[in-house]
Amino acid sequence: MEYLVLLLILVAAVGGVVAMSRAGKRRELERRTNELAPVKRLVDEDVTALGVELQHFDVEMAGRELTEGANADYQRALDAYEAAKHAADNLSAPEQVRHVTEILEDGRYAMACVRARVEGLALPTRRPPCFFDARHGLSVTDVAYTPPGGAQRDVPACALDAERVTAGAEPDIRKVMVGSRRVPYWQGGRAYQPYALGYYGAFGPMEWMFMGMLFSGGFEGIGEGIGAIGEGVGDAFGGIGEGIGDMFDGFDF
Repeated sequence: MEYLVLLLILVAAVGGVVAMSRAGKRRELERRTNELAPVKRLVDEDVTALGVELQHFDVEMAGRELTEGANADYQRALDAYEAAKHAADNLSAPEQVRHVTEILEDGRYAMACVRARVEGLALPTRRPPCFFDARHGLSVTDVAYTPPGGAQRDVPACALDAERVTAGAEPDIRKVMVGSRRVPYWQGGRAYQPYALGYYGAFGPMEWMFMGMLFSGGFEGIGEGIGAIGEGVGDAFGGIGEGIGDMFDGFDF
């Protein structure tokens, strides 16, 4: 009888571990789904913004004679928009957002190349998008910026934001909702890191630009992690208890 009891306890323990694993996977899926939703909205807005820019660009280029190179760059921008729209529609995880913003960055550079060719200028140096809002397009310079509560660092900026920062005014920062608060996208949490990586990752390590800007999710992320551990332990013991209870049902001691 003792061996049977030990065997039943062992089986129940294994059942508890399986229950904890399933619960952990379920929570991870829920977390990833919840993280993806706001970032997907953000990137959908970026895709729409590029589409609007292309409409205006088409009007701007109407009647202008395009060289073979300009036509090729124009088509590249159009293809980038379609590819970004398709990629955004098929997102299933936050890390995939990086591929969308990489495509959008390439599309905007292609548009800048078309404009330069039409105006008879040299192709623009490929610089990162404006740090404050990638929808502002290619940056034109680096400007010293000190975020609230952070350290000063040089960041790429469009002409208007560079002017604002130099004058001591607030730049036009892309903000997102976190709970009931509107915060800069770099304070939105870890789910927004791939979003930024797609725009800026090709121009060198991001640490110099985003140092200390809370992409890790801060203390809220730590709290969520501790909560998940607690829930997992509870599920494990619950599963073990239920397994033992079920196995002793029918025994008359």
